[in-house]
Amino acid sequence: MSTRRTFMRQTGALGALGVLGTPVLAGSGFRETPQSSSSSSRWPDGSRLVVSVSMQFESGGQPDNAESPFPQNMLPGFRDLPAATWYEYGYQEGIPRMLDNWDELGIKVTSHMVGAAVLKNPDLAKEIVTRGHEAAAHGMNWRSQYSMTYPEEKAFVREGADAIRQVTGFNPVGYNANWLRRGENTLKILKELGFKYNIDDLSRDEPFLTRVEGQNFAVVPYTLRCNDILLIEGKNFSADQFAQQVRAEFDQLYKEGATRRRQLSISFHDRIGGTPQMVKVTYDLIRYMQRHKGVTFKRKDEIAEVILSEP
Repeated sequence: MSTRRTFMRQTGALGALGVLGTPVLAGSGFRETPQSSSSSSRWPDGSRLVVSVSMQFESGGQPDNAESPFPQNMLPGFRDLPAATWYEYGYQEGIPRMLDNWDELGIKVTSHMVGAAVLKNPDLAKEIVTRGHEAAAHGMNWRSQYSMTYPEEKAFVREGADAIRQVTGFNPVGYNANWLRRGENTLKILKELGFKYNIDDLSRDEPFLTRVEGQNFAVVPYTLRCNDILLIEGKNFSADQFAQQVRAEFDQLYKEGATRRRQLSISFHDRIGGTPQMVKVTYDLIRYMQRHKGVTFKRKDEIAEVILSEP
């Protein structure tokens, strides 16, 4: 089967387009190192497609009057009490229901945890790890870090990771910034603090390496297309429409996986993905994927280890 990548390699166009090595990005402190050789074009364990599920643990760490399905028309000085209960659903019902679903399906996921949410519900955070899932850092609270000074951002990232470590005993090696909006210093800070990967990137359907301070750092791309906070809470999709879109994404990536490395990311948030309707369609969707030969489910730290261990 002839592919665009094969054609470009044969004609030498890869080099002309800069695919074999991109220049250092000014001010970013890193450069991309794409997977381009035939030895790294497939998953080393023989997987045809790797599916990576995110389970965001954020509820309990949100500020007062945080964004919600309710109209943003509260008068100044008053607390949006119904919206607070919508978030409470995330740790009372959502995550427990999703955890049971993951067990029934036999898969492990990555939970991006806000430090303040972990401190509010330590038993739930510990249960996530005890049941075999990855705890990844998601900041200390919902502040945007891209505008912080270098010392402020480093303290912010460290505090959130320390909360996870102290409560669960799990050392987080992955990071997700609030709404993916990392700053110019974020990757350097993550490297300094011992992180191995981040997910704040939408540029590819496969993991890749960047260079941070002269060393390899993994990027495990995230998704907005297969993300419940945009499609469901954003009131655009029903649960069935969400499942249909993710299934179409899966079918196409599975087809491409015959000739190149492909990764499908799916993202669920505690108060959205943990609703009964979403858990039901998610169960059916993942069972559909599991019936396909060569499909595996990996935590994001496992994906990062794969590409960091390659020559």
